Amino acid sequence: MEELIAFLIRVTERNDRVVLLMDYFALKEERKVKIKDLSSSKRMYVTLLRVFFAHQPTIVLEEPYFYLEEEDRRHFKRILDDLSKEKQILILTSNLEDAMISCDAIYRLNELGFHPLDIRDSEDDKQEAQEQDRANITLQKIYTKKNDKVILFDPPEVDYIESMDGSILVHVGGENYVCALTLTELEQRLLNFGFFRCHRSYIVNLQKVREIITWTKNSYSLRLNTGQDAVVPLSRSKLQELKALLNI
Repeated sequence: MEELIAFLIRVTERNDRVVLLMDYFALKEERKVKIKDLSSSKRMYVTLLRVFFAHQPTIVLEEPYFYLEEEDRRHFKRILDDLSKEKQILILTSNLEDAMISCDAIYRLNELGFHPLDIRDSEDDKQEAQEQDRANITLQKIYTKKNDKVILFDPPEVDYIESMDGSILVHVGGENYVCALTLTELEQRLLNFGFFRCHRSYIVNLQKVREIITWTKNSYSLRLNTGQDAVVPLSRSKLQELKALLNI
């Protein structure tokens, strides 16, 4: 690795120091190791190292977090954040959590094409919540449709609900179903069933929440225990409210 970095510095005529770059890209312990002998996670750091030296303004990375452990993911994200100040980075991934970690804009690809996914935080969330009617409403079934079939769910069956492209999708067991109600209407009706408006575009079943993930001081997400390892965004303005609800 040491020889590779020294070579890249010479070729690109940069003034960087080998030792500092090896430490920055978490390759200090692999200074004498050949690339072919590196672990899968360390090879991803080598990929970022090459991106660092590349002249291309746009870089495409496919599943960059796949082989990384939690601590490596955090360090990897910090490097990506630095690189994104000089380059446009396009990440291709099947994991929503990976996209939320590093992307300012997320697009979901399905059979109908690309669709933007709203993950923006909003200070308006708190004001909207205060203005909502908190009346006790009991809802026995959630009315949904899929393939022209009417499907009714008990609230505890639901993992989370999201608003996407003007549609309300109810997620149950890895599948999604269209609902005619708005997120605000669903939030009001599901209040007594342990559901929480964690984001302007998401309502989550708190019984399914397994982990609160803090990526930065302004970036949070919730990992659900659903069998599909689903992840949904958590608004910064909702964090303290959630902690109070969970007594943490």
